Amino acid sequence: MTTRIFVPRDAAARAVGADRVAAAILDEAKRLGLAVDVVRTGSRGLFWLEPMVEVETPGGRIAFGPMTAKDVPGLLAGGLPLSAAHPLCVGRPQDIPFLKSQTRITFARCGIVDPLSLADYRAHGGYRGLERAKSLGTVATVEEVTKSGLRGRGGAGFPTGIKWKTVADTTADRKYIVCNADEGDSGTYADRMIMEGDPFLLIEGMTIAGFAVGATKGYIYIRSEYPDAIRVMERAVVLAEAEGLLGAEAKFDIEIRVGAGAYVCGEETSLLESLEGKRGQVRAKPPLPAHKGLFGKPTVINNLISLATVPAILADGAKHYADLGMGRSRGTMPIQLAGNVRHGGLFEAAFGLTLGEIVDDIGGGTASGRPARAVQVGGPLGAYFPRALFDTPFDYEAFTAREGLIGHGGVVVFDDSVDMAKQARFALEFCAIESCGKCTPCRIGSVRGTETMDKIIAGNRPEANLALIADLCQTLKFGSLCALGGFTPYPVMSAIKLFPEDFTRPRLAAAAE
Repeated sequence: MTTRIFVPRDAAARAVGADRVAAAILDEAKRLGLAVDVVRTGSRGLFWLEPMVEVETPGGRIAFGPMTAKDVPGLLAGGLPLSAAHPLCVGRPQDIPFLKSQTRITFARCGIVDPLSLADYRAHGGYRGLERAKSLGTVATVEEVTKSGLRGRGGAGFPTGIKWKTVADTTADRKYIVCNADEGDSGTYADRMIMEGDPFLLIEGMTIAGFAVGATKGYIYIRSEYPDAIRVMERAVVLAEAEGLLGAEAKFDIEIRVGAGAYVCGEETSLLESLEGKRGQVRAKPPLPAHKGLFGKPTVINNLISLATVPAILADGAKHYADLGMGRSRGTMPIQLAGNVRHGGLFEAAFGLTLGEIVDDIGGGTASGRPARAVQVGGPLGAYFPRALFDTPFDYEAFTAREGLIGHGGVVVFDDSVDMAKQARFALEFCAIESCGKCTPCRIGSVRGTETMDKIIAGNRPEANLALIADLCQTLKFGSLCALGGFTPYPVMSAIKLFPEDFTRPRLAAAAE
């Protein structure tokens, strides 16, 4: 009998040797005369255990990790089935506390299925959402998404159903679905994990969106830094076309487009400019993309996680999804733990966990063992939260009330060795580098802000220059055309207000020494 052994092909796992582990398993099995079938999956998101190898047994899968190629001979030495007494055995994946306490909806298949097997996808509930959408009809499908409470998972948090209804109600000879997979926030990788671990989920979600609003063409805009995701998505589209799930029979096509790495192209109108072959610059609104978007046609432009969540909403019903969460933040969010954290990885959970629970209980505290001093949520434009604010619920409105943002769900942890003056400078420098240059506050203000922050760090009239930074941030916040300049004040001012000791003369002098 052939034993199936599952090894992730996810980029995070490959970065720490998953390919070498897979090759070593095949070589050692051949040498020992063991019948094995190595299946390359996505990652379950427990990055501190990667590469995490799973072996199929009569009682379910048993996981071992983190594995190296050198560990393989010892793993297979006793033959098959493998012994749960092995020192690298972490038991059944679903019993690992990090996984057991999650509510996996969007990521239910990641790490379980062969990403490029339509049979696997269907066997685990794939295409049930599209089937139900077709049975409901277009209007009811939009209503179902609206009733679910799904909001944009790219950062803005705009209700997905309202955006869909606007496009559905707009008359045009052609409409488009655009998936924003230009995942550029620091500490985020949820989009990549779906594309590499469950690509047909995105294809199904986009197909449902196309059916609901009357669009026949979709584009997936992927950042060039994701070569593995690009290859998997391109192959998945070909396989879906071969099965009649895309193309003339499906009345919906998908095309993959690769961005050049500009952070500002994560903003929806810059992304549309890039898709049209132009320089990625922000468009003034109105008109909204829902009315005049790609090539001047009504366009649904959603983040990848938003679109990838739609199949489950349709398959299980809006109420099942809306019953999760808190307040106006319904459903689940893929929280991505990164930075100085012991258990880095993806944790999908309903809205409502506190920031302290996420960092201390789920993340296990810092990897360094030093006290956690600051957490940045929402990417490089997100505010810094000190431990005094760790009681903040992970919820759109709760974060807004404390001048923060959830963004794409990235949570980056810093211990007490962090210099918050340098972090504030980084935010301004990042804005200066990534600005598209269209508006003066962002283009010029970010450069002047970086120069002024350098003066503060050097101890040059810190009080006067801090007042200048505060004034400059007001201009950026209210004068910028898009969120790049508009949100840069969040990390800068939160660092100054919540960590003032890092901007005083004694602290700066000590840092200089």
